[in-house]
Amino acid sequence: MWSHAYAKIAIAAAFSFVNAAASDLLLKNPLKAAPEYHVSSKLQIQIPKSLYRVEGYDHREALFGVPPYGGSIAEQVYYTDENLCDADIDIRQNDWKSPFILMVDRGECTFVHKVRNAQKAGAAGVLIADNICLCDFASVCKPKNEGDRCEQFEPVMADDGSGSDITIPAFLLFKQDADVIREELLNYNANIVMAEMTWNIPRPDDRVEYKFWTTPTEHISKNFQKSFGDAALRLGDSAVFTPHFFVYDGILNRCHGSNGNACSTMCTNAGRYCAADPDNDLYKGISGSDVVRESLRRICIWKYYGKDKFGEKWWSYTTEFMERCDSPSYFSNNECVNDAYKHSGVDGKKINQCMGDSGGLQGDSVNNLLQKEIAAKDELGVVVVPSVFVNNIAM
Repeated sequence: MWSHAYAKIAIAAAFSFVNAAASDLLLKNPLKAAPEYHVSSKLQIQIPKSLYRVEGYDHREALFGVPPYGGSIAEQVYYTDENLCDADIDIRQNDWKSPFILMVDRGECTFVHKVRNAQKAGAAGVLIADNICLCDFASVCKPKNEGDRCEQFEPVMADDGSGSDITIPAFLLFKQDADVIREELLNYNANIVMAEMTWNIPRPDDRVEYKFWTTPTEHISKNFQKSFGDAALRLGDSAVFTPHFFVYDGILNRCHGSNGNACSTMCTNAGRYCAADPDNDLYKGISGSDVVRESLRRICIWKYYGKDKFGEKWWSYTTEFMERCDSPSYFSNNECVNDAYKHSGVDGKKINQCMGDSGGLQGDSVNNLLQKEIAAKDELGVVVVPSVFVNNIAM
């Protein structure tokens, strides 16, 4: 039995391809909020003591950059009133000496742009100050402008698909907390502000839990999917694997409407569930709806054969499908799918029934399994495939 530590190292090494995956971007509203959030870090203001809080400052972690898990960054904080969207603007003051932690306001460009430009300026970490109140904190948060509306959820600090070059960590601060720190930084008669960003080693229990996000036509991770099945079995109880499939919310993307599917062959269920057309031709080859169908099939295979947490037959089917059916001529061919079922030992009748019982793919109906995938994707802020989360931390 592999140890917990070795299992984590093995999984992390196997997923080292993810940072190179930005070119295979599937982007859907990176500022969409998540109803739940997992934080493995702590933010504390060490100086001045008037800003010290026993529990630290609540925040959101960026899903890009390279946090020093098990370590910390303790540096002086500087604030810039530049939006940090222009890489050519020099934001450094004469007395700013690297390394430092930079605070910048949210808005006008993506989180990735801001953090990249902060990194270029010499920052070791970034604190992004939210400028919109959360509705839950309306009683303690002062809007920037009178009459400004609050947000229901704090946005996810998602990767916009270009963040693989960022090596520094970043946090998003709630507005009421950011206002207090910013006020201290703008008080030129005050002492310095020293912050500490600390990261725990993610360990919810004695097992490594890893979630893998992909699509049936995503090419970057295909070699991994073909070869990692044996390693997943050898990890045994030391690791818990869960596959997920990236599906677009057709309602959010206006593919679903009273007149039916507005996005043609990209969607199923009258435009509710969609996928990008892999060959960029809506009228021939593999369609987006074919991708959604195969995604649902693999979700059902995992539902039946993944109860052991490593899913031997799921890996086997995935490999058989890639070897036999992964071409425009056979991707949606029922005979080829049945052949993959047979060679992987998957009960095709059970899987087909699962696909139908979950809501099917025809008509204007909700599919419960696809709906859960969309909810899980939004909760984690997944915008790029392939993506990997180990113990709820983006790799």
